[in-house]
This record gives sequence, structure tokens and C-alpha cells, in this order.
Amino acid sequence: MSMIARWGLAILLTMSITDAASTILVHGHRGARAMRPENSLPAFEYAIQAGVDVLELDVSVTKDDVLVVSHDPTLLPSICTGPKPNAVIRELTLQELRLYDCGGLKNPGFPKQQTVPGTRMPTLDEVLTMAAPSKVEFNIETKIFRDKPEYTPAPEEFARMMLAELRKHHLESRVIVQSFDFRTLHAMKTLAPEIRLSALYAGSPKDFLEIAREAGARIVSPYYTLVNKAQVAAAHRAGLQVVPWTANTAKDWDALIDAKVDAIITDDPAGLIAHLKSLGSGAR
Repeated sequence: MSMIARWGLAILLTMSITDAASTILVHGHRGARAMRPENSLPAFEYAIQAGVDVLELDVSVTKDDVLVVSHDPTLLPSICTGPKPNAVIRELTLQELRLYDCGGLKNPGFPKQQTVPGTRMPTLDEVLTMAAPSKVEFNIETKIFRDKPEYTPAPEEFARMMLAELRKHHLESRVIVQSFDFRTLHAMKTLAPEIRLSALYAGSPKDFLEIAREAGARIVSPYYTLVNKAQVAAAHRAGLQVVPWTANTAKDWDALIDAKVDAIITDDPAGLIAHLKSLGSGAR
């Protein structure tokens, strides 16, 4: 290949990535885990200020049936410190949960993360109240486990509780409900067909259309290493969106941009936003 041909190919590839980047939305994973304590109000505030399109968060349920924002069903001592390490959220009232500090420990996997001592686990109501005026959207995962039914209400009740909170804030049009456990997605679809649903997936490579059919969802959210151009193209032909998780490096972002995904979930939303902008003035 001649030097001129190589130069032309490089321009075409750059243009392709730039064009794709202009349409990609940024989801702040657990708010902005790379920069602030995960799933905390400071993390969500940081992400909004950075210009994120969507806040990604996880929801559990307390003993007194309050929806709270936590990735894990237990209070991991590496994240929250308090009276009883590894306490089960479903076995604590909100008042008991407030005794735990979920912002004072730094996650060693994220060297730029700043601690915020005294941070309490927020309720979903608090997150929605804080973020609603910003016009940001929400990608909310129901943390439910088939092998641990004691950790949550039944899928139908979980979906009902979630929907009640969304309707209270009039945010139905700005919310995606996602889950690895498709029972809550089916329940939500029955209760409120207008709510967007996303099927989370990890494991062996699997056809995205099959995942969507099993979940009854129009969005497929696979682990980012499972994404390729052919899968994304097939999903788009079927009217589906592809929103991979959780990519944190420029190399991985570029691969997903080249595959033409619809959005990227990342722990570093500010970094991804800057990267998308760097690809060209038309991006974002």
C-alpha cells in the first residue's frame, strides 16, 4: 500500500470514529466511581457537573422498604464502615443504615478517587430529587438475586416500588430500568410498558438479539469485551440499542466507538466526555 493510500485510509478511519463518537451517550457508572465514592450523592453531583448524559446507579431495599442506592446487597467493609461489617441491607432499617459511613474509604482501584468522609448511603428519592433539575437521565439497576431471595422483595414488588418512586418524581420518560435478573424487567414491562428496559449480560458470548428476547428489552447492556461490530449492527437492524459496561480506557472507548455502540457506561465520565470531544469538533 502506498503512503498516500495509507494516509487516505487513516483519514477514513478517523472520520468513522469521529462520526460515531458524535452520537454516543455517556453513562456515569455508580455516578463517577473513578473520582468519588461510588453510588453517593457526591459522585452523582460530580458526574452531572462533568456533563454526563445518564447516571447509572444500583438500588437495594431496606427492612422498612426504602429504596436505597447500593451496588451490593451487603455493606462491604471496603466501602462502608459502621457497626456491623457485611450487614445485609434488607435486614437494616434506613435509620440503622444511616449509622454507616460510605464515603471515608478510598477505592484502591481508582487512584484519583477523592474520599468524602461522613457520606451516607443515599435513598433513591434523594438521588432523584437532587438530579431531576439537571435534565440528566437515569439508568437504574434492580439488585436482585435468584439464589438470595431474602436480599430483596419479590420481583413484582420490587418493580412496583421502583415504579412508584419514578412516578412520584414524574421521571418515567427519563429512566431506564436495567437488571441481570430479567424477572424485574418482565414485571416492570407489565406494570409500565412505557419504561425503557435494559438487559445486563456477562458470561460466554451470546447473541444480543437472543438476550433482548429473553429480557423483553429494547436495550442490551453486555460486558464491554463481548461487543463487536457485527453484534452491534445486527442489534441496530432489529431496532435495539447496545450500551456496554464498564469501559475505562481510551483504547477500549475507541473500540466501542468503532463498533458504533449507542452509549458507554464508564467509571470516568469526565474522561470519556473529554475523549469524545477530542475526536473532533462535531463529537458530542
